[in-house]
Amino acid sequence: MIQDRDSGRTFFLEVWGKHKNKLPLEALEQMVLDVILQHPEYHVILEKDEKEISTMEFTPEMGMTNPFLHMGMHIAILEQIGANRPPGITALYQQLLPKYPSAHDLEHSMMECLGESLWLAQRNNTLPDEAQYLEQVKRLK
Repeated sequence: MIQDRDSGRTFFLEVWGKHKNKLPLEALEQMVLDVILQHPEYHVILEKDEKEISTMEFTPEMGMTNPFLHMGMHIAILEQIGANRPPGITALYQQLLPKYPSAHDLEHSMMECLGESLWLAQRNNTLPDEAQYLEQVKRLK
């Protein structure tokens, strides 16, 4: 399990390095690579060395999306769907999928719901409200 920002970034770099060197990937690494490949705009960042990446900041004030947070949210959504956690999320995903141009687009919409749920939990110093999160996902079109 990734414990901090730097180890999370390192993991993305390691997966990218394995891909470039055509090395075998474990299941989680393959999921991460699939997400990386869907985001070619972030490949230039993954080409930087670990030390440089560890000092990079991505803030809204700088007009930048944090690529590691963004890709991490995709992975969180994929893990939720794979584990059906919270219960019902996989069925909702399957119901919504035909309404979106791609699974990637649906994941982006779900990420908005997940982000809000996490933000509210942090603000209220509580666990994320799974029922509220599922309700938000149900309202997606």
